[in-house]
Amino acid sequence: MKHKGLYFLIALALGGVGAVHAQDTSAPASSASSDSSSVSSYDGRWYIAPTVGGYFNDKDRNTNSRQFYYGLGFGKFISPNMSIDAFIDRTKRERDAGAAAGGGQSTASWANNNVGVTGRYYFRDWNALRPYFLGGVMGSQHHSNSSVGWSPAAEVGVGVSKTVTDSSDVRLEAGYRYDWDDSTQRSQSGYGDWFLGFSVVSRFGAPAAAAPAPAAAPAPAPADCSTMDSDHDGVNDCEDKCPDTPAGTIVGPDGCPQKVVIDLRGVNFKFDRPRKGETDISKSLAEPTADSLSVLSQAVDTLQRYPQVHVTVAGYTDSKGTEAYNQKLSERRAAIVYNYLTSHGIDASRLEGPIGHGESDPIGDNATDAGRAQNRRTELQVQQ
Repeated sequence: MKHKGLYFLIALALGGVGAVHAQDTSAPASSASSDSSSVSSYDGRWYIAPTVGGYFNDKDRNTNSRQFYYGLGFGKFISPNMSIDAFIDRTKRERDAGAAAGGGQSTASWANNNVGVTGRYYFRDWNALRPYFLGGVMGSQHHSNSSVGWSPAAEVGVGVSKTVTDSSDVRLEAGYRYDWDDSTQRSQSGYGDWFLGFSVVSRFGAPAAAAPAPAAAPAPAPADCSTMDSDHDGVNDCEDKCPDTPAGTIVGPDGCPQKVVIDLRGVNFKFDRPRKGETDISKSLAEPTADSLSVLSQAVDTLQRYPQVHVTVAGYTDSKGTEAYNQKLSERRAAIVYNYLTSHGIDASRLEGPIGHGESDPIGDNATDAGRAQNRRTELQVQQ
């Protein structure tokens, strides 16, 4: 084979390896896990690789066109895709007798001992059937009847590898070697031979321990719900059974909407009371005064338990007297209850009024004493 053809073959093979390597290293990490050519792991232990194979010799050697060779490699993977082997191999070639001597093999022979380094670039995952490129350089010792010497040599090729066990692979490869031997035959300055080889790769030493799985980050401590009020309704999240109530909703102790009713029934006024300027509510209330004040105290307690509740303080009268007089009287009744509430801690901003409605909106029959007593009243009307 001509030297230019050899150089072209070497350049083509090495260029292909480089292009594939560039494509592999530039691929996004996200696709590596799903692509069949991705590499998940590799074993970086040293290995030995006994090899047997055969040559199809360059016809210019004037030797039997086929010989066996055997050798031994020593190497390791330096990355998931790349291995490096140092190797030695040997073959013995029988010289042709030539036409003048009747053809066939002569008694003359020469041996080749090769010592070199070969790199292999693999594709696909470690446990898959992995095709690869190979390229190597070596020194070739030639030992014949006429000369002994060394010359440089190089090889390129392709192969396929398969992991068989945790510590062994098999490789089958084919390629082309060029030997720049210019001394064995003075008329020749080099030879190109095709080869086919089979190797058993055996890793030695204890396999590397698997990297421990990263410890799961500790779960954040749950927030203390007793200190949280997500819907700002005044009930902590631990006790809130209705956690998404709209802002401003009146809720009960369980956080659920609740209609607040402040009932002042039983708080009724004596006839024509309170008088102008009268401030002591107990003197204006109908008997029994103690019960009426208890109802007012309960109203204060309810307002204190529901600080978001606002009420209108409204006063009413019976139908005795003129409308104008009853209007003023109802206003005085609303005012004296208003003052009672504020004097017992209820903020005035939560109270609307006092408002008087006179003799309107009766709840009892003004034709009877009992009905008129019911109408002499003040109401706390909750603003929902």
